Amino acid sequence: MAISLKKGQKVDLTKTNPGLKNILIGLGWDTNKYDGGKDFDLDSSVFLLTGEGKVRNDDDFVFYGNLKHVSGAVEHLGDNLTGAGEGDDEQIKIDLSKVPEGIEKIDFTVTIYEAEERKQNFGQVENAFIRVVNEATGEELIRYDLGEDFSIETAVVIGELYRNKGEWKFNAIGSGFSGGLASLGKNYGVNV
Repeated sequence: MAISLKKGQKVDLTKTNPGLKNILIGLGWDTNKYDGGKDFDLDSSVFLLTGEGKVRNDDDFVFYGNLKHVSGAVEHLGDNLTGAGEGDDEQIKIDLSKVPEGIEKIDFTVTIYEAEERKQNFGQVENAFIRVVNEATGEELIRYDLGEDFSIETAVVIGELYRNKGEWKFNAIGSGFSGGLASLGKNYGVNV
């Protein structure tokens, strides 16, 4: 049974699941009916980070424009332009055995495409979640539902995988940003 996390909670991933190598990160959301009449396009992105919380270079940024990390450790399964339907809206495959040395954290984010032009923010998004699934068995290991009500934010760091004494753990972050993907990229050291 999946462990359901609250904001700021951390949990072991590989220590409690020995031999875990391939995981699937599922991200999902719904937009509420008061969306101003324009379609929402939410995008998930992944930042592979050093211990200082920065990318080594722009290749450590995986998103709809760069679907696969050069190491093969992270693969984004593509952009869902509508978010319609049940379940995961976007998915990311992680091979923990291929994560390069020097990468200590993998952050999962969601941004609203053209949020300012469309006058959209995360206050208009509900039922957002991230889940970690054992790809081999299909078992959901961890789930974090964002209960927070963001009002002006156009980007959210939802969760993070991080190394701790040779094991991987998961941190439920749920931290909002204004300025969308550009602001988030600059924060992580990506040249935007």
